[in-house]
Amino acid sequence: MVLIHGFGAAIGHWRNNIPVLAAAGYRVFALDLLGFGGSSKPAIAYSLELWQALLKDFWAAHIGAPAVFVGNSIGALLSLMMAADYPDLVQRVVLLNAAGGLNHRPEELNPLLRLVMGVFTQLVSSELVGPFLFEQVRKKPRIRRTLMQVYRDHTAITDELVELIYEPSCDPGAQKVFASILTAPPGPSPTELLPRVHQPILVLWGDADPWTPITGSKIYRELAAAEPDRVQYTPIAGAGHCPHDECPDTVNRLVLDWLSAGNRG
Repeated sequence: MVLIHGFGAAIGHWRNNIPVLAAAGYRVFALDLLGFGGSSKPAIAYSLELWQALLKDFWAAHIGAPAVFVGNSIGALLSLMMAADYPDLVQRVVLLNAAGGLNHRPEELNPLLRLVMGVFTQLVSSELVGPFLFEQVRKKPRIRRTLMQVYRDHTAITDELVELIYEPSCDPGAQKVFASILTAPPGPSPTELLPRVHQPILVLWGDADPWTPITGSKIYRELAAAEPDRVQYTPIAGAGHCPHDECPDTVNRLVLDWLSAGNRG
């Protein structure tokens, strides 16, 4: 089983899942995507395709057999990419509040928001303004406020969680990584990928997520209705963008039950 974190997160974001999944008998792997967590932070062009290549190499070096890919946010989108492009590597897929892209696609934004995002992209990329913006974003009080937007259960926002996100921002090169990712192309969309994915899929979606609202899960809901033997879609009431961390007991149970049912089948 391979766990793939989302934007700004790291291996530690799975701290409430790894022990339970491992205790159930699974070999559990997790990694920091390049540029995040404890990984190195080279000044390169970041993209979903770069991380996909990293995952392929990680699989070849450490796993070597079809695995269950579990991802949150952009990690979920990467899991879909792996299933579509390297089907022999992927046995099953678990998607947690899957992102529609690494960044917003211009055609998805109204003209005003498109203009605002264009200006923001220029500022983030600026040698003068970019470092200042990054310093504001990475302050611990700002991190906590951001988490309060995406976690509905604020008791899950611990000092440990804030530190998990803050510490990598202190690494040399972190600001350049931040700028590169926020100005990167969105990559392939779920609409493009899903017709090429034939493995069983479990879709879990916190229904109170402001970043990837549950309205965006329509494509998965429809797929589950059309192929109920292959695709399971389960909304999680009251959870935000990171249900695996906000309500780990629920997510762990749903994942293990689904895997167990599949093994019985």
